Amino acid sequence: NYNSKKDNSDILFHSLIDVKPNSKLTLIENGDVAARSNSVLEVKVDEGGELNHIRIQGRNREVTSLTHIFSMIGKNSIFNTSTINLGALNSRNEYFTKITGDKSKLSISGASLGITENSIQDDTIFISHDEKECESRQIFKKVLANNSTGVFQGKILVKDKAQKTDGYQISKGLLLDENSRFLAKPELEIYADDVICSHGSTCGNVDEEMMFYLTSRGISKYKATEMIVLAFLDEALAEIEDPKILEEVRKTLANNLELKFVSKKRC
Repeated sequence: NYNSKKDNSDILFHSLIDVKPNSKLTLIENGDVAARSNSVLEVKVDEGGELNHIRIQGRNREVTSLTHIFSMIGKNSIFNTSTINLGALNSRNEYFTKITGDKSKLSISGASLGITENSIQDDTIFISHDEKECESRQIFKKVLANNSTGVFQGKILVKDKAQKTDGYQISKGLLLDENSRFLAKPELEIYADDVICSHGSTCGNVDEEMMFYLTSRGISKYKATEMIVLAFLDEALAEIEDPKILEEVRKTLANNLELKFVSKKRC
């Protein structure tokens, strides 16, 4: 748990995690480290190991954070990492992963509330499939309002040895006003010939038919928008494996969702 009490502070920190063979660890990072932070997390998951990582940031909507995760996962190992951004002013999360053992699984996901004025929400991912019969998933959802910008850059590299790779990548943006934007750059680079790889990206506004359905049943426009936003983000949240942690994250997101200052053009 991070608790930053200074309005004007800078922190740089570097953490190392080594999950030994057949071990399992769940790590939850909660809160904002400083007004401006730069963090590096190095991860190694050995054969048969499992690491579940959940990071909640942006409780203070004036913070700027830059994070990096460098990970290497071995044979028959699992690494799941999920970042929930509650509304930081500026956020860039970078992920660099090498899958160095066969039959391993990787999940990288993120749910962002880009609702602070002129905020930037950026996620940049590079995954290298070096061995055969491995799976990777990238699921990112961004809700954007008040002249905010969402960025997704995701690349999957499948090397020639990595036959029977299953790579999945999806990024979606939900725009709550006409001044916000979502920029996506999905990439696949494949050198194996027996793989299943896909990527997709969409961007749009609140569904008018869904909004009409909810408001016609006595729900206010603001409340209806919040319900639509939470439903939109849930695909990314569902990547969290532990049901108790998932439920707490859903509650935290709902409790921190304030759309009353969002432009009325869409709400």
